[in-house]
Amino acid sequence: MFSHPINIAVLISGGGTTLQNLLDAIHAGALSARVVLVIASRQGIKGIDRATAANLPVQIISRKDFDSVETFSDCIFNECSRAKVDLICLGGWLQLLRMPEQWIGRVMNIHPSLLPSFGGKGMFGHHVHQAVLDHGCKISGCTVHFVDNDYDAGPIVAQHICETQHDDTAESLAARVFELEKIAYPQAIEAYRLGQLKIIGRRVMWTR
Repeated sequence: MFSHPINIAVLISGGGTTLQNLLDAIHAGALSARVVLVIASRQGIKGIDRATAANLPVQIISRKDFDSVETFSDCIFNECSRAKVDLICLGGWLQLLRMPEQWIGRVMNIHPSLLPSFGGKGMFGHHVHQAVLDHGCKISGCTVHFVDNDYDAGPIVAQHICETQHDDTAESLAARVFELEKIAYPQAIEAYRLGQLKIIGRRVMWTR
């Protein structure tokens, strides 16, 4: 439990809409946190522009610059330690990480489907929503989860649900799911700050 705003790092690989969501939640007083570091996995993405506009420190750490996922991950976690980060939040981050023991339970992600359905390598953004519609699912939503060493496989913190519509496109479904993400992610991070999340095996228990 933290009695003060927690320091978070946000890891991005694209447009930075999740980063902006968290910044908006902080500004609105719904999330007691400070973004002390933004790490981008590549140059030229809009998320870097968002971070720069918000006067946030940005580092670009690209997987192709490292010989292995282990050395790549070590660099990221070392930078987060140096910035005194309490919680790492993935926001559209597309690279696999190898988790050091001391960061287990301190890295969170949000995924735009109801995991374990429609998760895993290559399942991100438009691909997720199109797969949901192609499969004929009646509901979709988002999942906040702790991160482990596999894509989208860590213990689930929260899931928010919406119905699919007969005339949905991947874009229209994505828009509705993102409205859920805007609620779910700040709530989960704030619950972490307040010490309300307890991991027991594969389950995350909320305490009040």
